[in-house]
Amino acid sequence: MSASKTNAMRILDGQNVSYKILSYDHQDGKIDGMNVAEKIGKAPEAVFKTLVAHSKQHLFVFVIPVHKELDLKKAAKSAGEKKIEMLPVKELQKHTGYIRGGCSPIGMKKLYPTFIDQPAVKLETIVVSAGKIGTQLELSPKDLVQLMDAQFADLAQKA
Repeated sequence: MSASKTNAMRILDGQNVSYKILSYDHQDGKIDGMNVAEKIGKAPEAVFKTLVAHSKQHLFVFVIPVHKELDLKKAAKSAGEKKIEMLPVKELQKHTGYIRGGCSPIGMKKLYPTFIDQPAVKLETIVVSAGKIGTQLELSPKDLVQLMDAQFADLAQKA
């Protein structure tokens, strides 16, 4: 595993935010959130995926547990928009600098309005992508909110 710092790690270091690096083997191509949670030995409730959605004018970042689906109506309401849609995967790198499976909420090309699913507020730490496939970051959700100027919101579909 390479020890090279990702952009997200450099930003956290620069802000003196403590975090742990969790690596996993992705050679099998299983990079979806549930597989990642299993590979790093964390409960799905503590491992979060970073989703990018858009309205007509704006992009938004939503960070939700890997075992949940984003509720687009709730997401739009949180973002103060009438309607939002998921950003097509082919546009992800152009807007964020990241690829699918390695999209971190930290260190995108721009600071987009960011929303973190409400249950994260109760957790001591959450796990998000470090910005490359095979590497995750574990940090305090409160640090993430502060760093990203994010807010907690009710985002996930009810089971």
